[in-house]
Amino acid sequence: MKNNDCYKINSCPHSGPAPIPQEGRYDQVKDITQISGFSHGCGKCAPRQGVCKLTLNVKNGIIQEALVETVGCSGMTHSACMAGEILVGLTLLEALNTDLVCDAINDAMKDIFQQLVYGRSQSAFSLGGLSIGAGIEELGSTHSSRVGTIYSSDKTGVRYYHTTEGYITRLALDENDEIIGYEYVNLPRLLKNIRSGLDAKEALIKSAGSYGRFDEGKKYIDTMEENI
Repeated sequence: MKNNDCYKINSCPHSGPAPIPQEGRYDQVKDITQISGFSHGCGKCAPRQGVCKLTLNVKNGIIQEALVETVGCSGMTHSACMAGEILVGLTLLEALNTDLVCDAINDAMKDIFQQLVYGRSQSAFSLGGLSIGAGIEELGSTHSSRVGTIYSSDKTGVRYYHTTEGYITRLALDENDEIIGYEYVNLPRLLKNIRSGLDAKEALIKSAGSYGRFDEGKKYIDTMEENI
């Protein structure tokens, strides 16, 4: 074949990477320092006995804020403490290549990295992104993780023990023994009330609330007294 019959290598024009949505704009990202966003990643540990939800607030490739929430063994919770100390100040790429000890946290880091570099962030269409402190807002005003603990058995039926609002103290049942509401106490609020000087009984009353049609219950179950 003659030289003039050869095809030119890389002759196809390249317009660059596809723009991704980031904090109210579209960017053609070519470098890790161009990544900004607030998002979440979820991961599980190798034996699949626990999970982690990781929330990061990244500005110009640097992690400015980290929220680590785990459900699992004591090793996982201890690893979460370490991850909280390590992550802030690292670039997104450094964090991806840092051993955060627990498989669930490492898995969550991979998940959130993928979301952010593809523009799948919670702040993708928020002009300027979310300010530092947004992670605390994810916990609510009481700074407590949204953890649900529900148990059910053939003997007792379903029982609610912990929801977003707090620890469940009583369940309201209708005439068919179906749950129609519940009473709860918000534990962080309870501790705050006690520390402010209220006696335990008054602090408990001020920290309690109800959800659903609790007042219409035909029967009430005290979840702290009833045997499972």
